[in-house]
Amino acid sequence: MPSMTPEQVVNLFRKQGALLEGHFIFASGRHGNRFLQAARILQHPTHTERLCRELAARFQRLKVDVVIGPATGGILLAYETARKLGCRAAFTEKDGHGGMILKRGFVLKPGTRALVVEDVITTGGSVQKTIDHLSERGAEIVGVGVLIDRSGGEAKFDCRFEALAQLPLESWSPELCELCTKGIPVVDPDDLVHP
Repeated sequence: MPSMTPEQVVNLFRKQGALLEGHFIFASGRHGNRFLQAARILQHPTHTERLCRELAARFQRLKVDVVIGPATGGILLAYETARKLGCRAAFTEKDGHGGMILKRGFVLKPGTRALVVEDVITTGGSVQKTIDHLSERGAEIVGVGVLIDRSGGEAKFDCRFEALAQLPLESWSPELCELCTKGIPVVDPDDLVHP
């Protein structure tokens, strides 16, 4: 049974300096004024364990065979969530052609019940590419679990989708970016130091 509220999840991001303010370029190419840096939380095993326990609780009755996370944000989450569910963990990586695939000898038999996990979803692109690859390999996708859905309801999948919290953040295409128009320089999230 889940025990963390969405507010507690977002507050954990704030407390750990993982909710940043500035002018950022997201992996999707869009620009925004706030950035979620989940690595600032996942560097702490106690926080990672707590969050993954919450993800696992939402899928524990689905008989998951493997938990798979897109690299890099989903790797730690896949491992710890799989540990909580008592199953295997794996991760997908970019294939050089715009897709996400299993490499490194990960075996996936047809009919394998897979749960896909991710830290933060903006467009859901990496998760969808992972789902597409796993489905092509014959896996049954039982669900998607994320720490924070920041898509504003835009990310949708053809399976059960659970987010520990929703935090819609404004974003703009580069040509319509309000921050660029104001001449506000782009900030690298790694340059912002949390005390």
